[in-house]
Amino acid sequence: MSAGMLPHTLSELTLMTSRSALIKRLSSTSATTTITIKSTPSKDHFNVPVWESTLPKGYLLTGLYSGIKKLKPDSQDPLDVALVVSTSPHPTSAAACFTLNAFRAAPVVVSREVLQKNGGRARAVVVNSGCANAVTGKKGIEDAWEMVKAGDAVLASHGLREDVPGETTETLVMSTGVIGVNLPISKILSAISTQRGPSLSSYSLSPTPAAYDAAARAFMTTDTFPKLRARSFEINGKTYRMAGMDKGAGMIHPRMGDASSSGGLVHASASAPATASSAPPAAGLHATLLGLILTDAPVSPKSLQSALTYAVERSFNSISIDGDMSTNDTVIVMANGAGVDASAAKVAEIDELTDPEAYVAFREHLTSFAIDLAKLVVRDGEGATKFVGVCVQNASTYADAHRVASKISTSALVKTALYGEDANWGRILSSTGSTPLSIPLDPTLVSVSFVPSPTSSDPTPLLVLENGEPVGVDEERASEILGEEEFEIRVDLGGQGVGGSEAAKYWTCDFSYEYVKINGDYRT
Repeated sequence: MSAGMLPHTLSELTLMTSRSALIKRLSSTSATTTITIKSTPSKDHFNVPVWESTLPKGYLLTGLYSGIKKLKPDSQDPLDVALVVSTSPHPTSAAACFTLNAFRAAPVVVSREVLQKNGGRARAVVVNSGCANAVTGKKGIEDAWEMVKAGDAVLASHGLREDVPGETTETLVMSTGVIGVNLPISKILSAISTQRGPSLSSYSLSPTPAAYDAAARAFMTTDTFPKLRARSFEINGKTYRMAGMDKGAGMIHPRMGDASSSGGLVHASASAPATASSAPPAAGLHATLLGLILTDAPVSPKSLQSALTYAVERSFNSISIDGDMSTNDTVIVMANGAGVDASAAKVAEIDELTDPEAYVAFREHLTSFAIDLAKLVVRDGEGATKFVGVCVQNASTYADAHRVASKISTSALVKTALYGEDANWGRILSSTGSTPLSIPLDPTLVSVSFVPSPTSSDPTPLLVLENGEPVGVDEERASEILGEEEFEIRVDLGGQGVGGSEAAKYWTCDFSYEYVKINGDYRT
């Protein structure tokens, strides 16, 4: 049959169908097989209770139903507004990292302004889910400010601020959900107003584990479980507590900076982030990564921001589900000093200049905690069946290692191979070699391994490339490792020819049929 001609006989149609059924996965290390459509594994075991002894002192929380989310038959009202209040007698420091997307959402714009005007002080956070309030114009900004005012009114009703017009605001806001749709602001304000005092029958603000759980559930959109963790830690012999919640399952590839960072990305060189799209996001896409961390440690505003920026770079800025940066990505941390002696009239705040040792200790605790929260987002990736760490070692700089890990983690070819449990290391090398670096990569120094989970019965890594030379792959062993739900891809850059020893890690997941299904009809 000539090129361009349509088949005219049943035998020709049958032949073409047979050929299509026998298409091979090229460049694969394994024999041709049929991909089995796998069900997404249950994530229920990641929903673990928090203990009251690990919850920070001086916070009240609740989760409310305002009517943003659609009610489902035979189920409880879906919580869609979270409210968090610091009741500490000491000043509460607040810091945040926000998306660098040029089309940053109204709550991002407003919360950045609040932090900048307040010098890093805030006492309340209001969060809504189901509507992102992104790409909503002037009305979106006005609605975000209305949420701020409503949060301030709750603070005033608890005697935590003077309700004086024109006074500096103390509430930060976050939103997540559908992009390009205005908030049902009257419903949200009505829900918040129910928390203006314990005397109200609808009042539910509380410091209990149940209140934390309710707030975490109010963050959720396509998440399958509330992402909530808490722990205690020590600095200079004193015990403090830290609790946090986050959400995210799709549109996850955060790139966040502090409140002084401008929106939009500029590609000036290999050391700069990738260029942002010049077109606005399509209406109906969903967002986002949101995170909130609360601690009762006393930390100065500037040092809290410095610690958060460091932590976010190594946690939330090091995860990817689908490679798409949201318009709303925000991580907020509050430190209220309530963990110190309640009788103290004034608290000495941890500061990187006056007590660098205590600051570094706090920064490391915060970073470790942020990594745990960030991992929960990837584990709950839409349709994900794999949780994969991508570790890049012996790079000339941390930035180089981070870029390579990011490139591998966002490769659709790598992620589909992960779903197919195919040890296709050629795709990993392709992503590695196409990453702009500060020093050109020497392929003869690069090695690649697949590393089982530490809990595996056989934790021995499988080396597939050593110093640029292929190693005979044990296909049975490769199948064992990639058949697990959790494993690591390890890429050694061999020092990049300059004896580099820097390392960075990303966490990612696979692309499944379920991911396409979820995102193909999200709005409907």
